[in-house]
Amino acid sequence: MGSSQSALNFGAGPAKLPREVLEEVQREFLSYQDSGMSLIEMSHRSKEYTKINNDSQSIIRELLNVPSNYKIIMMQGGGCGAFAAIAMNLLNRTGTADYAVTGTWSAKAAKEAAKYGEVNLVFPKANKPGSIPDQSTWKLNPNASYVYYCDNETVDGVEFPYIPETNGVPLVSDMSSSIMTKKLDISKFGVIFAGAQKNIGPSGVVVVIIREDLLGNPMKCCPSVFDFTHIAKENSVHNTPSTFSVYVMEKVLQWIKKNGGLEEMQNQALQKSSLLYNTMVQSQGFYSCPIDENCRSRMNVPFRVGFNGGDEKLEELFLVEAEKLKMYQLKGHRSVGGIRASLYNAVSLADVQLLVKFMNEFQKQHGSK
Repeated sequence: MGSSQSALNFGAGPAKLPREVLEEVQREFLSYQDSGMSLIEMSHRSKEYTKINNDSQSIIRELLNVPSNYKIIMMQGGGCGAFAAIAMNLLNRTGTADYAVTGTWSAKAAKEAAKYGEVNLVFPKANKPGSIPDQSTWKLNPNASYVYYCDNETVDGVEFPYIPETNGVPLVSDMSSSIMTKKLDISKFGVIFAGAQKNIGPSGVVVVIIREDLLGNPMKCCPSVFDFTHIAKENSVHNTPSTFSVYVMEKVLQWIKKNGGLEEMQNQALQKSSLLYNTMVQSQGFYSCPIDENCRSRMNVPFRVGFNGGDEKLEELFLVEAEKLKMYQLKGHRSVGGIRASLYNAVSLADVQLLVKFMNEFQKQHGSK
């Protein structure tokens, strides 16, 4: 029990959840509300789950200040399922959509959408990795069904420092790794979606926030499990949902509310990420971040270890030494290599301070030029 408490989880997703939430889930697991049954054994149409379902939507609306003309729905299929669902629900409007590709996940989303209609890339594919082109250079189509972007690229460590302007075209954002970490003006968006497995819960559920006027026109090929209009009408229980995932998510959202809400999550995200980026600056090149300073993620911090842009053998040693100190899931995504520290809401400032302490000690031992 003691060793699991001291583990520092910097995983990109599924990611660390608040320990007090896990302990509460553990206490309730065998007998939910003294029913003698686990929540995972109960019907999704039971009064117990109906309350969890409704409470989840209510607290999302409260924390994000979601206007009354937006529906909050929950679906399965992960972010990749949502890539297809967005296209099948919205592309029917004009048959074409604009995609801002800034990294791995927006590229996958654009590829998926191209199966259902015309996709216009608003800036060239040759965009420099780790950057976001100035919006004045974007080539937006005024006839687009929507403009799509990924608010925070989990693999690439790129985060939008602003909400793009679309001149009235509905804006769609993948916020899987940034939702509930900052305040947002929801009215600027047509759709926001987020896989829960980073900041707000375990894997298995995707939250979709959609403006009501965008409902009602899915493609004929859209299956009912991805039909936002159908899911909204059925209050997210059109089929058996991922009841356990929604149950845990609701507890995580309550934890966010209890711990200062989005304002405090935003403050902590800035503190944690600034500490890590400043440590790299102070390392005088031993640690380096390849991302443009104006769009560095507060959530997923990729970096290289070793002078001249990184040394793979040194990075392997870094990971081995980190795991000896129970610092886990620091290996960079397989497509980019290096190191990646994810700093989601449940990762504390104290966790990051311990990581920084290790980084400084590792540099002392291995940082001579």
